[in-house]
Amino acid sequence: MTVTTGVPTLVPGRKGAYLPFVVGAGLVVLMAVLPLLNISIPGILPGATYTPGSLSLMSLCMVFAALALSYNLLLGTSGMLSFGHALYFGAGAYGLGIALKYLGVPLWPGVLIALVGGLLIALFTGSIAMRVSGIPFAMVTLAFAQAGSVLVRRNQQVTGGEEGMRLPTEHVPDWLIGVINTRNLYWFALVVVVIVYLVVLWVDRSRLGHLAEATRENELRVRVLGLHPYAARLIVFTVAAGCASLAGIAYMLLQSGTQPSSVGADLTITVLVMVVLGGVGFRWGAILGGVLYTILDQRLTVLARSEWIDSLPAWLHIPLSEPLFLLGVLFILVVMFLPGGIAGTIDTWVRRRRGERTRTQLRTLDDAGSTAEAGEGAGEVAART
Repeated sequence: MTVTTGVPTLVPGRKGAYLPFVVGAGLVVLMAVLPLLNISIPGILPGATYTPGSLSLMSLCMVFAALALSYNLLLGTSGMLSFGHALYFGAGAYGLGIALKYLGVPLWPGVLIALVGGLLIALFTGSIAMRVSGIPFAMVTLAFAQAGSVLVRRNQQVTGGEEGMRLPTEHVPDWLIGVINTRNLYWFALVVVVIVYLVVLWVDRSRLGHLAEATRENELRVRVLGLHPYAARLIVFTVAAGCASLAGIAYMLLQSGTQPSSVGADLTITVLVMVVLGGVGFRWGAILGGVLYTILDQRLTVLARSEWIDSLPAWLHIPLSEPLFLLGVLFILVVMFLPGGIAGTIDTWVRRRRGERTRTQLRTLDDAGSTAEAGEGAGEVAART
């Protein structure tokens, strides 16, 4: 039985189909030339776009945008709520440092070793965690992240313990070291976020991504069709972890070191907030959420120490002087008034203007169609008996 809605399907023309790619390419080009321009954005950037402080902030935004993209591949595409995604971010950062310090390899072989290490860890932990689903899956991933955090903190001779691990600069090219080369690090971070975006886009539009989405919506139906949702979800899990490891490598180079907090569950919660803020299931929403959260986290710290905050009464000064309090209030407001995140709200508004159905409505119709098909099949079986 086929359920029809009476609403014609709107098929975008060629111009509409290529518009997102044109806009995306234009944004990448604009971001690439920003270090060559003298643009000031007061209140957001600490200086002009060519200054090291602004370049460092924008580079950090792109690193966390790449990390948010990788997490959106888990939560948005596959519907897997993980509390241990930071484990693979830390694996990339610490893996690069260990490869350079103890193996003595140059930078690019060290990057490859860190990536392979992150993928192997993800393959091992994912194959165990995906024996369960839902909240038990989230708890298993949290356990792995906590175990990784303990290993990092207790092995001081290898990882530096609580003090963190410094980047062995003797094995890194000179053009990626120092404040004078912040522009090169910025371009490296831009390349990383573009690579992660292309990988996520490829997964989302491939048969693998479609199978992962179908599993997210109705795993039983996928199994009835003779497909293997476990393998699809494990591959998506591993690919997302690899993207997170690449972001961790960029973070290690950008910060010239890393800390145990890059492995803990707190970072995963932060990335989850980024994705929810931008809009779960939207690639550009994950990028926007990562950039917005990072800027707010950095700039609200400066705002909390400003003179006009100090001049407020105590009942206002105490909460407003805590950046985490301000971020928490912002997150509550987004969840209450923008339940689909920034990207989800904009997408819903645009679809309504065009007369298209929103994603929620389409899922409701799909579920109704499945129920109707099941009812018809049950009726045929009853008639035969």
